[in-house]
Amino acid sequence: MLHKVSIAGMTMDPASNTPIIILRSEDDQAIPIWIGLLEATSIASALQNIKFDRPMTHDLFKNFTDVLNISVSKVEVCDLKDNTFYARIHFISKERNFDVDARPSDAIAIALRFSAPIYVDDKVIENSKMAESAEVLDNSEEGKKWAEYLDGLSPDDFGKYKI
Repeated sequence: MLHKVSIAGMTMDPASNTPIIILRSEDDQAIPIWIGLLEATSIASALQNIKFDRPMTHDLFKNFTDVLNISVSKVEVCDLKDNTFYARIHFISKERNFDVDARPSDAIAIALRFSAPIYVDDKVIENSKMAESAEVLDNSEEGKKWAEYLDGLSPDDFGKYKI
C-alpha cells in the first residue's frame, strides 16, 4: 500500500554535514532520507519558489518534458535496501504511461516541479522503522551520545529549515 507524504522539512546531519529531507505521511510517520547537497539545493529552491537565470538540472528536465508533452503523475519511494532508498517516477504521455527508476532526491525534486504527489510504500516505512530501532554499532562515547540524541527525536523536531 502507498502512503501519500509531504515534505515536513529539511535539515543537516551534524555528523556528516549531509542534507536530510524529512517526509511525513498523512498518518504522521516521519521518513528521513539522506540526500546530496545539489539535490537538496534543488528541492529547497522549488519549495521556496526561487527562480534562477539559467535552469538547474531538474528545471531543464521539466522544460524538456514540457516540450514533449509528457507530465509526471506521481512519484513513489518504493524500496529501502541496505540503507539505500529507491524511487520511481510515473509519466503520462499521449502515446503511453511509463515509469523509470530514480533516486528519491531526484524524484522529489521533479515531483515538486510538476506539482505531482509523492508516495511512500509500506515496506519503506517498515524498513525505515527497523533502521531506527537497529542496534547501535558505535559503542564509543561519541556513538552513545548520537544514539541518545537520535532516540530523543520526534517528527516535530524536523522543522522547515532553509538550506
